[in-house]
Amino acid sequence: MSTDSHCPGYETKIHRRRLTCFLEEKEEQGSSAAVIGCVASRSRRVLPAPAQIPSLKPPLTSTGRQYKSSGRRCAGLVVPLTTRRSSLFQPEQVLVTASRALLLAQWAWREGTVTRLWKAIHTAPVASMAFDGTSTLLATGGCDGAIRVWDIVQHYGTHHLRGSPGVVHLVAFHPDPTRLLLFSSAVDTSIRVWSLQDRSCLTVLTAHYSAVTSLSFSEDGHTMLSSGRDKICIVWDLQSYQATRTVPVFESTEAAVLLPEEMAPELGVKNSGLHFVTAGDQGILRVWEAASGKCVYSQPQMPGLKQELTHCTLARTAGLLLTVTADHNLLLYEAHSLQLQKQFAGYSEEVLDVRFLGPNDSHIVVASNSPCLKVFELQTLACQILHGHTDIVLALDVFRKGSLFASCAKDQSIRIWRMKKTGQVACVAQGSGHTHSVGTICCSRLKESFLVTGSQDCTVKLWPLPEALLSKNTAVDGGPILVQAQTTQRCHDKDINSLAVSPNDKLLATGSQDRTAKLWALPQCQLLGVFSGHRRGLWNVQFSPMDQVLATASADGTVRLWALQDFSCLKTFEGHDASVLKVAFVSRGSQLLSSGSDGLLKLWTIKSNECVRTLDAHEDKVWGLHCSRLDDRAVTGGSDSRIIIWKDVTETEQAEEQAKREELAIKQQELDNLLHEKRYLRALGLAISLDRPHTVLTVIQAIQRDPEACEKLEATVLRLRRDQKEALLRFCATWNTNSRHCHEAQAVLGVLLRHEAPEELLTYEGVRGTLEALLPYTERHFQRLGRTLQAAAFLDFLWHSMKLSPLPAAPPAL
Repeated sequence: MSTDSHCPGYETKIHRRRLTCFLEEKEEQGSSAAVIGCVASRSRRVLPAPAQIPSLKPPLTSTGRQYKSSGRRCAGLVVPLTTRRSSLFQPEQVLVTASRALLLAQWAWREGTVTRLWKAIHTAPVASMAFDGTSTLLATGGCDGAIRVWDIVQHYGTHHLRGSPGVVHLVAFHPDPTRLLLFSSAVDTSIRVWSLQDRSCLTVLTAHYSAVTSLSFSEDGHTMLSSGRDKICIVWDLQSYQATRTVPVFESTEAAVLLPEEMAPELGVKNSGLHFVTAGDQGILRVWEAASGKCVYSQPQMPGLKQELTHCTLARTAGLLLTVTADHNLLLYEAHSLQLQKQFAGYSEEVLDVRFLGPNDSHIVVASNSPCLKVFELQTLACQILHGHTDIVLALDVFRKGSLFASCAKDQSIRIWRMKKTGQVACVAQGSGHTHSVGTICCSRLKESFLVTGSQDCTVKLWPLPEALLSKNTAVDGGPILVQAQTTQRCHDKDINSLAVSPNDKLLATGSQDRTAKLWALPQCQLLGVFSGHRRGLWNVQFSPMDQVLATASADGTVRLWALQDFSCLKTFEGHDASVLKVAFVSRGSQLLSSGSDGLLKLWTIKSNECVRTLDAHEDKVWGLHCSRLDDRAVTGGSDSRIIIWKDVTETEQAEEQAKREELAIKQQELDNLLHEKRYLRALGLAISLDRPHTVLTVIQAIQRDPEACEKLEATVLRLRRDQKEALLRFCATWNTNSRHCHEAQAVLGVLLRHEAPEELLTYEGVRGTLEALLPYTERHFQRLGRTLQAAAFLDFLWHSMKLSPLPAAPPAL
């Protein structure tokens, strides 16, 4: 594993608040299509929803466009409900959002930019919005009980309607724009009909006993359907404003949509009468016949916990029906058969576990704070949502071949899932037996023969896989196979947090909150030894794929390596500031990758016992960590609602480093050849391009060794380009800091000062900082030269003073 791993760009951010969505039709090149928009917290997303594509990327990806406001939470969004075009206004290009800061923002959603921002004038946040049929009028209902109508084209407010008590949570225009009617509902459970022409309330429709959740209109505009949390839907005649039919639907309904008046045998629609679809707290779509009040079609109930439907809308031209679940999943159905076409995955709270899936690690399976599992294809990010568990899924593990994986949950059960060659995943087996939440699960490594689970009841269970499950021809049409535990063993005195099966399937390691890890012999679960030494509970245990050692991660902030022969501690890795939650062997067992509750990933070299890299991409606890079978990628998921895929770039970096060394050697040889040939200009240019001050200094020194140094240096420097002169000036500042190289720096500086105008020098990039670096050292060099001259003069004076007087001439010889 490289010490410079990086994230290649796949990152999912999970919205944690209630989702507001729209499904909008638009016409492009004569064909009908649709777009989906959703808003949660501070971000909005718009993405295409083609009707004929078998799989669609979820709103977690770059396929959709995301818009962010300036730190203000968004209360709602709306788009025009028409596909008309005009030269001045293109409605399908406009998206309007309302924030809690009492501002309305108009977006050009294709570009992702705000084209207009204005005050909503409401005294409380906007709770609901709707466009009229011409897409020129926008109605906003506020928490202050007021309704305002805005002209989007002319940019002014046209109406201010008061009279609704409390929050106006629903507004809708009549589909016929010539009638100028606006419908609204507030907390008094009544529906008000407003005439925009008279600026008055025409009538109040009172028949519901709880909050009205949706309004839907027929194609001719003569009939309206209203739904409410009082478990009834009411059909209204908009000519007499009287209720013509009350249909009990026996569930708290969040949305009701009128279907097109055409035959749909798949949905039980056998006549052209009025039919509608309801979505509510039962989590399924149901089709009702308004005339008889009977349910003619009910969607099959998904296994597992019911997921309340919070929104439903219809795109008539595209033939699509969009629903939103309580845990922020967007489901797109074909309107005439209610067959599921696409799924858009949303999450709640934290990611608890994540695993690579598929024979080539082409998918990932994610367990979040939800009873559902999400399977993503990494290439397209197409999503599948798996139902089955009735409580939060806590842990996952994948068998060796990658097509079979297991999950465990708080519902005290386990489930085994199989991925087909087509990429579809189905539950093939289930089992139960623990008396508390099943918090950890581990599959056999050598072959698909068994799995082991650990629970808060302090026991470990071994589950053999039946032969029928291992057969490739096994069909799951009859439902999941029931598996039974073969061995049950009480292993610890506190919760069991982690399990690991050895590569040969003969050993089992367990880690617990009682601060110990234990080694067991399989399949009888006989105790072989205890690993003691951690000061707090253990979160994870892992066997080395190469050596007979065990790694443990603890809440005391350390990772330890233990010998399986004598159960002694071989090494301790300290570096995390908080609990270490996961640990994995990488690089064929030569390195460790750990994740902690501090949001950091650390890469350790086992031989040197050092942390060689710290990866900081998460903002909270990193619960999930898994490496691919080829050991070239890792995936992490944490409490910050992010899933990040990391890539091992060791070979790439080594290849790049080798290429750089080879290129440098070639350029160095070329530089030596140029100096030998005394082609100083090209040599200096090549040295500057290498951005190495010492190499440039070598060229300058070679020029100064020439008999005609001054002329050569001056001619070479002046022929350089401006950017090369700027780099040379920066290098001079570096050389000038050393008294051994200050002469070359001063020589180059002298050439520039003599031949370049001061105004020209001041335009050089970074010249002010360079001059500030040159001045103090230049003054110091001149002071040193001054002191040297003084000392030389003093020595000269001493020399002359110490000269002996001439010896007297010798007397003449007698």
